[in-house]
Amino acid sequence: MTPQIRRQVLAAVALVLVAVLALVQSAGSVDEHRARARTADASPVDPVSPALERGRLFDGRMFVAYYGTVGTPVLGTLGEAAPWKAAARVEKAAAPFRRAGLPAQPVFELIVTIADRYAGADGDYNHDVPAVAVRRWMAAARQSGALLVLDVQPGRADFPSVARRWAWALKDPNVGLALDPEWRMHGSQVPGHTIGSTTGWEINLTSRWLQDFVVARHLPQKLFVVHQFRRDMIRGIDIVRDRPDLAEIQHVDGFGTPRQKYATYRAVARPDLFRMGFKLFYDEDTPMLSAQRVMRIRPRVDFVSFQ
Repeated sequence: MTPQIRRQVLAAVALVLVAVLALVQSAGSVDEHRARARTADASPVDPVSPALERGRLFDGRMFVAYYGTVGTPVLGTLGEAAPWKAAARVEKAAAPFRRAGLPAQPVFELIVTIADRYAGADGDYNHDVPAVAVRRWMAAARQSGALLVLDVQPGRADFPSVARRWAWALKDPNVGLALDPEWRMHGSQVPGHTIGSTTGWEINLTSRWLQDFVVARHLPQKLFVVHQFRRDMIRGIDIVRDRPDLAEIQHVDGFGTPRQKYATYRAVARPDLFRMGFKLFYDEDTPMLSAQRVMRIRPRVDFVSFQ
């Protein structure tokens, strides 16, 4: 079985399990989730984490993230434990990545819009995690000194419209945004049946909205992560714009042997446009690279996540 087919099989299984979990956890529809978000929007903004008080995010340290979604390990390690336990686990995982005399910065990358294999009431093939659950992760990140990145899988919706659904959470200075083009469908495509894609133009639309959002609310610089493991996942990547109030990361997600991972990284990496990210898979990597080997990768990696 090739890595691509294996990824699609794993994705299809994950989507089924997550969809079942969503039906149990959420009291129903996407509309209800959005109503909760609108209610949450009226609450006060949380204070700035000490991680952001210095200004620019890229100051030499490594950002180390646990990736996943609420209440299930199917889509990543973040769902294996409650927020407070996950904070301790990511802190431990980050410790070996100390660099430039600085401790590594823990991050939660939480999938908050999850692509579905079924259209749903609004036909966009995605559903949102309930706002109350996201608030628990926001509180855990703030109290543990971590940052939180909201990962969106838009299905047949577009990235800017899905990102705007999370404006209430992005008001928090400690919260950033991640785009996952693998789950951006077009035409009749269905999540889990095909590997999706986006364009440099759509990334720019999303980053411009987030940049304007940060400036209008006098927020500190935010993490802005774009996932990729194949060149054709981002068409027209050369036009991606630099946004001074966003710390922009191209996160390379290939799994397999070290040789396969390095080959994917070299084929995809665009350090002229982004700072670089790299993903480590507990189960799919054979073997998983050590912190020391990750820190020797060139172009240099500034953001590493575990799944």
